[in-house]
Amino acid sequence: MSSYKKIEEYIPEVTKKISENFKDIIVSLGEDVTREGLLKTPERASKAMQFLTSGHCQNPTEILKSAMFKDEYQQMVIVKGVEVYSLCEHHLLPFFGKAHIAYIPNGYIVGLSKIPRIVDAFARRLQVQERLTYQIRDCIQETLKPLGVAVVIEASHLCMQMRGIEKQNSTTTTSAFTGEFLKDSTRKEFISLISSDLR
Repeated sequence: MSSYKKIEEYIPEVTKKISENFKDIIVSLGEDVTREGLLKTPERASKAMQFLTSGHCQNPTEILKSAMFKDEYQQMVIVKGVEVYSLCEHHLLPFFGKAHIAYIPNGYIVGLSKIPRIVDAFARRLQVQERLTYQIRDCIQETLKPLGVAVVIEASHLCMQMRGIEKQNSTTTTSAFTGEFLKDSTRKEFISLISSDLR
């Protein structure tokens, strides 16, 4: 018998309130909320939404500051293929893909795991891809004060694929740059290094 137990913490009052709202939505959609398959759905949906928007409770700047180290390295640092999962704020449907992030240190480097962590902190909110892109860029730029930052995100949006225009193979790419990455040569080097991960 496995001893593994996953522990998730939720504020009971918040979970209850959101659950009641989901129950009303399910009933309004014409479903029978008392049938077996839906009995626990309002509570599950409540907890899922709290998890998917938990980035509002995190401070990305503090995440970076928790692992900043003085260092003389001044070449490009790239973290490629960071998985992104977020919720479109217009339809509350998921968008997901990959983020490629680079910075050129200027006295400080950061623990590599902190970059995916700030991606999650910004992505786990009601978002649009454009804002997500520049929020990641600005957080790194303002906290580490590097010589430059580059962020490219490529994502699929279910609000385009499951409804509306219904274009299942469409993807959206956004980019944001500062400092040295505004120069053509530096930006081209970055794009070349991540291009194997772009479709």
